[in-house]
Amino acid sequence: MRFLILHESPGRIRLQADMKRMSMEQADLMEAWLLQQPEVKYASVHDRTCSVTILYQKERAALCHALAGFSFEKAAGEVRLPMNKSRAMNRKYKEKLVFMVAWHIARRLFLPLPLRRIFCIVQALPRIIGAVKALRRRRMTTDVLDGTAIGVSLLTGDFSTAGSVCFLLKLGELLEEWTHKRSVDDLAKNMALQVDRVWRVNDDNSQSAVPLDEIRPGDLIAVYTGHVLPLDGVIEEGDVMVNQASLTGESVPVAKGSGTSVYAGCVVEEGNCVVRVTAKAGGNRYDRIVRMIEDSERMKSGAENRAANLADKLVPWCFAGSALTWLLTGNTARAVSVLMVDFSCALKLAMPLSVLSAMREAGRHRITVKGGKYMEKVSRADTVIFDKTGTLTNACPTVVRIEPFHGEDADEMLRTAACLEEHFPHSVANAVVRAAAEKNLNHNEMHSEVEYVVAHGIATKIDKKRVIIGSRHFVFEDENVRVLEEDQARFDILPDSLSWLFLAVDGILSCAIGILDPLRTEASETIEALHAAGIKKTVMITGDNRKTAMAVAGQLGIDAYLAEVLPEDKAEYIRKEQSGGRTVVMIGDGINDTPALSVADVGIAIGNGALIAREVADITVSAEDLRELVYLKQLSDRLMARINRNYRFVIGFNSVLIVLGALGILPPAVSALLHNSSTLLLSMHCMTDLMDK
Repeated sequence: MRFLILHESPGRIRLQADMKRMSMEQADLMEAWLLQQPEVKYASVHDRTCSVTILYQKERAALCHALAGFSFEKAAGEVRLPMNKSRAMNRKYKEKLVFMVAWHIARRLFLPLPLRRIFCIVQALPRIIGAVKALRRRRMTTDVLDGTAIGVSLLTGDFSTAGSVCFLLKLGELLEEWTHKRSVDDLAKNMALQVDRVWRVNDDNSQSAVPLDEIRPGDLIAVYTGHVLPLDGVIEEGDVMVNQASLTGESVPVAKGSGTSVYAGCVVEEGNCVVRVTAKAGGNRYDRIVRMIEDSERMKSGAENRAANLADKLVPWCFAGSALTWLLTGNTARAVSVLMVDFSCALKLAMPLSVLSAMREAGRHRITVKGGKYMEKVSRADTVIFDKTGTLTNACPTVVRIEPFHGEDADEMLRTAACLEEHFPHSVANAVVRAAAEKNLNHNEMHSEVEYVVAHGIATKIDKKRVIIGSRHFVFEDENVRVLEEDQARFDILPDSLSWLFLAVDGILSCAIGILDPLRTEASETIEALHAAGIKKTVMITGDNRKTAMAVAGQLGIDAYLAEVLPEDKAEYIRKEQSGGRTVVMIGDGINDTPALSVADVGIAIGNGALIAREVADITVSAEDLRELVYLKQLSDRLMARINRNYRFVIGFNSVLIVLGALGILPPAVSALLHNSSTLLLSMHCMTDLMDK
């Protein structure tokens, strides 16, 4: 396809597609294709104008080359569009907004006065009925205040004020609904499963990794410890403990056995199972997530809850102020002016909009926040705890040394290790599998009954021999593996500069695999920036040996470190910090980090780590850059600063309006106009970005 360059600046380009019309489906397809290109940081396709805005990195030439080869047919074969698309939803709300404003203006300009009054009464009736229902339930809510204000305006013949109040309330509700749905939609898409391939069980009981799209209802799939269930189904074989927190909010894993149903998005924490699929790829996972987000009170931040509670508590005071004004002055207009002003609209509207807007802004940086309260906790956090491997390191470890023992062949040992490791999602496991692939070592299934021991290693049987691979603690302490006397000297000089995986067959050490995982280049800068942003204590927790941990902590400027720890030790350390009054953020990427991620005030999964870590975490940072943590901290701080400013503005401005109304300086219509206009303007301001682009 041909594109015309409309405007260009460093790292940003706006193009015009060479086509007369573009459907919303084509725009979604082009946008999804662009976002998958390695050069593209951000892309927005406008279907009505057939224009494209792209923020890119690296070389411009690479982007132009990719665009030159674009076609909708090619893109359709390369990307999978989300089942739920937000473009149509945004179009619908934009049209609603335009129609509402246009109809309000046209009604005032062209409808005769009697018809305008009839329309005003019809429009006001639902508000008045809502107020009556609230009073019958003995609830003094903002509905009562709004209904009373509109009703009093109608009774005093001030139809203009009543109509304006109804319009502004309806407009505010539409904006709130639109922003909320758009934010929920973005959040749900980010929380949707990112599973590309699954292990299908064939008729001969062998397993093959196939694309998720190829799985059909009735197929059997194998799901191992630490994996996310990609599809709804029924367990055919195996007993597992399933974490259903992402769908049900249950914090305790649930036991599932043969014949029980399991659902996409749940995580297998212990055990392995074979599942018969009952729903095709996609299913209704998205819809369940949306309902969970919309219904769950855990989404709300403390600031949002305080705003809602304060708004309801102030309603009786507004009535009292209006009654007192009437008793002191005997002037109905002054009393109505006070009644026209309430604190609830702005408090209940501005705070949620601020939070949802900040969550959406974080999403543009590939940061998924699963609830507003987590941003509030990040703002309050004073302690940040890092896992080392895959978090402070590049998450791309490399096998740099293979040391066979017991007379074994190095390639054969690597082949065996890769066969075991390919089932489990961890950066170190991926490094072993990748090393075998680079040597063209075919490692088809040659084992059975794979057992994964969290944070320790893997055990299986090959040719009736027990084969294990894992950490020093697992291999030598838990499994009591022996090093043969003739191998002891070579074993003793294995360098501490590498992380080691140990492979043993029938209780005898057979191979040591040396892994090198260099530190992220931005790690030191990130630690320094977090300290500058208000984090008082940074800690690194790792299962590596003490010498390596001490060297890494000193190199990065980390305040404290813990070495040679187990997953439960990480969680226990966090509890200890919390008992000392600290607000703790835990950052990790592996299966072994999930207990700590669950216990921390805020758990953050970073990079393309284990799916279970991303499911358990409160926040996920998909970008492969630790500096996004600093961005998250700064965004959270600015969000709380905005919320506090909003509190002061709403209380101060509306208090002034009440005083001016009580003194007779502001008539009811002007009082209502200023109050509702300020609420609308504040809400629109809350939808703006917090961080400079």
